[in-house]
Amino acid sequence: MTRVVFAGGGTGGHLYPGIAIARALVRADPSIEPFFVGARRGIERTVLPTTEFPHLLLDLHPLYRSAIWKNARTLVGAVTSWRHIGRMVKQERPAMVVGTGGYAAGMMLAYATVHGIPMVQQAGDSLPGLTARAFSKRSREIYLNFPEAAAALKAHHPGSLIDTGAPIEPPPEPRPDRAAARVRWNFPATGGHVLLVYGGSQGSLAINRAVAQWIDRGLPDDLYIIWGTGRATHAQFAHLESDRVRVRDYLSPIADAYAATDIAIARAGAMTTAELFAWGIPGVLVPLPTAAADHQTTNAATLEKAGAAIHLPQSRLTAESLDQTIRGLLDAPAELRRLAEGAARRARPHAAAEIARRIIALLRETART
Repeated sequence: MTRVVFAGGGTGGHLYPGIAIARALVRADPSIEPFFVGARRGIERTVLPTTEFPHLLLDLHPLYRSAIWKNARTLVGAVTSWRHIGRMVKQERPAMVVGTGGYAAGMMLAYATVHGIPMVQQAGDSLPGLTARAFSKRSREIYLNFPEAAAALKAHHPGSLIDTGAPIEPPPEPRPDRAAARVRWNFPATGGHVLLVYGGSQGSLAINRAVAQWIDRGLPDDLYIIWGTGRATHAQFAHLESDRVRVRDYLSPIADAYAATDIAIARAGAMTTAELFAWGIPGVLVPLPTAAADHQTTNAATLEKAGAAIHLPQSRLTAESLDQTIRGLLDAPAELRRLAEGAARRARPHAAAEIARRIIALLRETART
């Protein structure tokens, strides 16, 4: 077996790309054994035990920029984590390390650098994070969700920065029938438009409040809404369920919602936008203003410039601005079509398989040398 270590996490945007690549690797070459390294305090703590992959969770912490005194725990966690990684590598040295971002990736990539273990990275955002930038020149290849991210990274060699798109679970082939999908939500098979409201797996209270006020003031005619509120706030908004509004705490499988959707209101995380575009769905993107280095704002602005989405800052998010934006699109079919075409151009539904092929080629090259 050939062990490939995946390092990353903290958030779903840094963990789920690794899982998608790992599964694509195993499908392409069953002799590869993915192994995950992450943080005890990240989302991987609950997600990885539900997967098929062995893993090691470490006492890792981010850099605390606004509370410098907390960085003592970051330092202590780094020292103990280095030792745990050393024991793991001693048991079975990996042939490759795949970094997928976040503070959970940094320690493993540093260890790989010191001990000469080949590494690659997957960079999710248009403005790459500190970890991706710090190890960019050491990485054999970096797989970009946003081609614009190349400007912030140092290349290991010409051609090592590769525009693959984000590794996601691709839409099924053939695509589900949209009319049938609408009927499953108890909407008319044809006519009008379906809007997906989705603030991520945890939901977005800011988006939820604006949508609730919008519904109260009156939706456009022939607009139907699939609304994923998040479990924590579902009880506040469940009463707004109606014949044109479906209110759910969690959208699973979310493919059922994507199949019926014409346009979305969503956060601007890399995985969310990649999934929307893979389904050809344009978005009104409301970036999370507290995201690290405000990278979601950069994502949204980049995608608006590319003609694939509309950027609506949270500071301007109101029932009135939502109503004006959505009505403007519904009254301008050519503009909505232009955005859908822009979204389709950014789509890379088979990114995970492409990245897996490239990693396998690097593993074979390394084995020969």
